[in-house]
Amino acid sequence: MSDELFDGRRIRDLTLVDNHTRESLAIHVAQRIHGMEVVQVLERVSKDHGKPRTIRVDKDQEFISKEVDLWTYWNHVTLDFSSPGRADGQRLYRVL
Repeated sequence: MSDELFDGRRIRDLTLVDNHTRESLAIHVAQRIHGMEVVQVLERVSKDHGKPRTIRVDKDQEFISKEVDLWTYWNHVTLDFSSPGRADGQRLYRVL
């Protein structure tokens, strides 16, 4: 997701939510979020909650990066790209 601060600067947030429990696992906020930052957040959350089987993501560039693709491949995690306009397409972690 993205938003704008009072002074016009854009910010993005990466929100990880467990679809089953609806627990918010992590929120990462920055002006830009790169694939390596997504991987770092996934690693941190995976240490506490275990690795998911599936991650539902939207098609923003941080999710279609080589880093995220390699992380999911080596950790046997499936990426499920949501359809544009779906109400639940704004969250990253969906199915554990």
